[in-house]
Amino acid sequence: MSKTLGIILIVIGLIVGIWGAFGFQTQKKVVDIGPIEATKTTKHDVPYAPIFGGLILIGGVVLLVSGKR
Repeated sequence: MSKTLGIILIVIGLIVGIWGAFGFQTQKKVVDIGPIEATKTTKHDVPYAPIFGGLILIGGVVLLVSGKR
C-alpha cells in the first residue's frame, strides 16, 4: 500500500514541479444593448511554489523507501 502511494506521490510531485501553475478563465458581460452583446474573457493564473512539488516528491520517495523494509 505504501509503495503504491509513494509512486503516486512521486508522479504528482514531478507534475507539480514541472507545471508550476494552473489557470482558469472567467467571462464578464461588458455591453448588453438589445441583440448586441460584448463579453470580456480574463485569464487567471494560480501559481504554486516549486518547493511544494519538491516536498511531495520527497514524501513519495520516503514512502517508497520505507515500504521496502
